[in-house]
Amino acid sequence: MSNKTMSSALISVFSKDGLAPIVKKLNDLNVTIYSTGGTEKFITDLGIEVVPIEDVTSYPSILGGRVKTLHPKVFGGILNRQNHDGDIAELAEFQIPQIDLIIVDLYPFEKTVASGASNQDIIEKIDIGGISLIRAAAKNYSDVTCVSSVEDYSDFLELLETKNGETTEADRKDFAARAFNVSSHYDSAIFNYFNKNNEIASLKISETNGKVLRYGENPHQKGFFFGNFDDIFTKLHGKELSYNNLLDVDAAVNLMLEFKNDTPTFAVLKHNNACGLAQRDTIKQAYIDALAGDPVSAFGGVLISNTEIDVATAEEIHKLFCEVVIAPSFSAEALETLKGKKNRILLILKDIEMPQTNVRSCLNGVLVQDRNSITDNLEGLKPVTNKTASSEELDDLIFASKICKHTKSNTIVLAKNKQLCASGTGQTSRVDALNQAIHKAKSFNFELEGAVMASDAFFPFPDCVEIADNAGITAVIQPGGSIKDELNINYCNDNDVAMVFTGTRHFKH
Repeated sequence: MSNKTMSSALISVFSKDGLAPIVKKLNDLNVTIYSTGGTEKFITDLGIEVVPIEDVTSYPSILGGRVKTLHPKVFGGILNRQNHDGDIAELAEFQIPQIDLIIVDLYPFEKTVASGASNQDIIEKIDIGGISLIRAAAKNYSDVTCVSSVEDYSDFLELLETKNGETTEADRKDFAARAFNVSSHYDSAIFNYFNKNNEIASLKISETNGKVLRYGENPHQKGFFFGNFDDIFTKLHGKELSYNNLLDVDAAVNLMLEFKNDTPTFAVLKHNNACGLAQRDTIKQAYIDALAGDPVSAFGGVLISNTEIDVATAEEIHKLFCEVVIAPSFSAEALETLKGKKNRILLILKDIEMPQTNVRSCLNGVLVQDRNSITDNLEGLKPVTNKTASSEELDDLIFASKICKHTKSNTIVLAKNKQLCASGTGQTSRVDALNQAIHKAKSFNFELEGAVMASDAFFPFPDCVEIADNAGITAVIQPGGSIKDELNINYCNDNDVAMVFTGTRHFKH
């Protein structure tokens, strides 16, 4: 028979939140309750009769509470098959009580790690008895109901109230699936703590905060987001973020982190690339000059600021159709203005650090790499030409390099006076990327005389520096490292162009 009526329960939980109504309902249904330690006291304090697990095992809690439920009389009561004559006979022979329900909430291992606790405190939060109870009860879902987390208390209480202690096999299997989700996530977190320096080449990713999106990149594709969005953002307004929104938001945040402590900086992104970016004395002017970089592509884009958006800036933004606006804060007046478009998504970016590992699917597996944590700076530049870049050019070179690092390869970035003039993105040749950038800059009336050029990788031939020179570019930043570096250096020396090497490539595929 697939339907079961609960007559006994073992309850051993860390969090008691939401437990009282469950215990009271079980008591109303005449379910015998077994318990341990603090949970036992909690139930007793409710005025409800409870059987200490020590009365079943004839063993006290030992080793400072490390061993309480690990006993054959407990696990026999959970793992026996109720339609198996041999199992039923052994229960009688060894005086093992039948257990129909397990309610467990594990020690908070992840929260303890996140709190910065000592290693010893963290180790003590590795649950042994609880995780064993969960696995045993979930394995035997044919006969046992397993409630494995405080997150499931409300659903279980609803089941109790609607079915008066009776469960179907489908009910029990559903709770078993939830239980194995809890146990696998818990073990992954423990492994990742022990393997935080990646000594073992094994990838364990477990995200339990899954969100179903309307669709993926296109309407015919399913889409999901697994992660805790609220750890990074406070959403103030607007529609639900789409798959494509999330990709653009990710690109925007990673780019703007390069300018986190700089003067007011504003960026406009489209399809994961910056189409406009500028640094100015005010955030309003930074926005205006970022928008000027490509006002056509900015339509429907993602906007991000490194400082509070004030009402003057908001009034300018409000003239543009954009999907998302991100900032560390908004003034009250700015927020009121930007809420004027009901679907516009407004996000406060919290003071966070992004994950230090990048993961992406590849073939029938995944690729994993360290985050590109190197940002080119003035101290790391190596001048290689006779002409030395001016201080203004050096500032622009670093500015352009930061953008280049976060633009799809092959890429060329052109900048002048802390403003993105144009970029060539995702091209199959660097020459194509440069020509695209020059054409785009001219189409938006940028004067490239005195501008600088950044490249994500070295130039194998001097063709790019020649094209850039002819367009008015006066300084170049690139990684260097080609066997033909001298050809590029010689061209620059012959044509009065400054060039610096960084020694760091910034491919972004």
